Order: sequence, then structure tokens, then C-alpha cells
Amino acid sequence: MSEIKVAPSVLAADPLCLAEEIATVKDAGADLLHLDIMDGHFVPNLTFGVEAARRMKQLGLPLDIHLMVDCLDWAISAFSGSAEYLTVHAEATPHLHRTLQYIKSLGLKSGVALNPSTPPDFLPFVADQVDLVLIMTVNPGWGGQAFIPEMVDKVSWVRRFIVERGLSAEIEVDGGVTADNARILREAGASILVAGSYVFKAAHRQAAISRLR
Repeated sequence: MSEIKVAPSVLAADPLCLAEEIATVKDAGADLLHLDIMDGHFVPNLTFGVEAARRMKQLGLPLDIHLMVDCLDWAISAFSGSAEYLTVHAEATPHLHRTLQYIKSLGLKSGVALNPSTPPDFLPFVADQVDLVLIMTVNPGWGGQAFIPEMVDKVSWVRRFIVERGLSAEIEVDGGVTADNARILREAGASILVAGSYVFKAAHRQAAISRLR
């Protein structure tokens, strides 16, 4: 497997110093910047808007945008100009295949996110439209939550599925990721680790990112 990618989550950054915070993780070796877009309906929190995403893109790290919203068509269109990866929740739409097709038609890498209680058994029916599977290892909505260890089995299931089908989709893990669980997640098949508090609260961010790899 190629070297793991690390995507610091902006949700854990100091909201009064975002440009400086993003610059530090870029300099520390981050591969992507994970940006959670929450609408206060699909999850009980509000985060960033379209203009914030546009300005973050200008800071030089590719944006991995995770939409935790109900109004997907609007959000996909609104954030498409800022994203490299654009991920939607399987639970947010009854028409997942069509939604993923729409994302890919915009020239973006399409992702599908699964809440902890959502099984991955629908993946065979959208596999041709998925570039990334995001496995939530906490319940979405708030940063700083504890990692749910049972989700490691879900990572393994998705990795086996991808290998057996000969697919190239990446597996991303988000929620409570630290150096303590990074190894088991890598061994289970994760290729992108999202880390918020572990990176942004670290005294030495370059060392924190290195430990995740």
C-alpha cells in the first residue's frame, strides 16, 4: 500500500486564526485539508460556508469536503468549485447513485460517507461511481469524540470489497483518530486518515502527522 494520506480536520482549528492554522499543517506535511460542512439539520452543528471554502482553497492544500447536509443538490453545486473530493452521506439521499454521478460529472472525486450504524452492504450497487468511502468512527456533528473501535471491522470489510472487485477507491476514516489507533486502521485498509484534535491541538504538528503515517 502507498503511504497513508493525512487530512487535518479544520473543525478542530482555532476559528479566529484559520489561515494561520491551515498554513501550519500545510508546512507540517498534510496531504489534504478536511472540511466538514454541517447544516444544523442533518447533524446538530453549523460550520463553514461557501466563501470560507473558496478562501481555504486558495491556501494551497487540496480540499476534502465532507457534506453533512440535507440539501445535497444545492450544496454539491455550491461547494464544487472548491473541492477535490466531495463526499455525501449515504443516509442523506434516496438517490445515492444519481448523486454520485452528479459529483463526478463536475470533474470531482466522489465520496460516500457512512455513519457508524450504517452497514456498507449497498456499495456493490454504486461501486462504479465511488472514488472514496468515508467511514465515520464517531457519530458525526462534533469534534473531539472518542473513537468507536467496532468500526475497524467495517474498514476491513470495505477494503476486502474493493480488492475483490479490483477497484481503486480510497478508504478514509474520520473520528477520534490518533497515533494510538492509526496503525490498526492502516492495517485494516484505510488510505486517508482524518485527524482534527490530534493534529491541531498538538504542540508539534509535523511530529503528530508523521506518527499517523
